[in-house]
Formats: sequence, C-alpha cells, structure tokens
Amino acid sequence: MTEYEVRPALESESARIKDLIHLVGINPMGLDWRRFLVAVDGSGRVIGCGQIKPHGQDVLELASIAVPPEFRGKGIARKIIEMLLDRYPRPLYLMCVEHNGPMYEKFGFRAIDYGEMPKYFRRMKNLFDAAKLVHKVDEGLLIMKLE
Repeated sequence: MTEYEVRPALESESARIKDLIHLVGINPMGLDWRRFLVAVDGSGRVIGCGQIKPHGQDVLELASIAVPPEFRGKGIARKIIEMLLDRYPRPLYLMCVEHNGPMYEKFGFRAIDYGEMPKYFRRMKNLFDAAKLVHKVDEGLLIMKLE
C-alpha cells in the first residue's frame, strides 16, 4: 500500500494540482491552491487533491477531487473528502457525472432537483445539458447536496 499524508497544499504545488485536474479531465476553473488539500507520498509527490470552492457567501462546493489512475483504490480520495467534510459547514454541494453519484452518496450527499439548486449550479447544469446535446453524450450531470 502506498504511504501518504493529506495536508494543506503549498504554493509550490499549484502547477501539479492543475496538471492532475487536467489529467483526470475535470473542471479546471477556480483552482486556487490555497483552498486545496493534497495527498503526498513519501517523496513529497502530489498523488491526490481536492478543494472546497466558494460560490458567493453561502454556497460551498466540494470540488476538484482527483487521484491519478495508478493511485486509485487506495483510499486517497476518500481521505481527502473526509478531511474536507470535517472542516466545512453544511450545506455543501457538488457536481459529478451520473456514474459517480453512488460514491458521493456514501458520504451523505443526495441528488437534488433543479428547483433546489443555487443559481450557479442551475447555470452549470444548463450549460452541461446544452453541450451534451451537441456532443451526443448519454450521461447526465448530477448536482448533489450534503445537509
């Protein structure tokens, strides 16, 4: 098993966080290293990350959860998520593709209806749905909430 620790990110790790987000193909917007927790192995290499991203004063999003394929299945994402959830008040929101929904349900998140979504998430859902039609993607976007 890979030995690692989870801790707040350092400014010097900003580029690696961005590289990791691009590697796993998730939303690259709003990547401020100061909001991130990172998992680092014994040599100091970033092998996972996640953040809580603010959208206005009262809306917080669990976001940017990323672990490279070769380090998946080792509990890294789970540890990052648990530590982030311990540090922030509720409610928390997240966006994910439908097949990832069950993973977040394990933490207590539930999919919410359009009418329950804060403005930012309604806008993102509309953009995703429009792009989905153009690119003929079958999977939808879930907006989830933890209270």
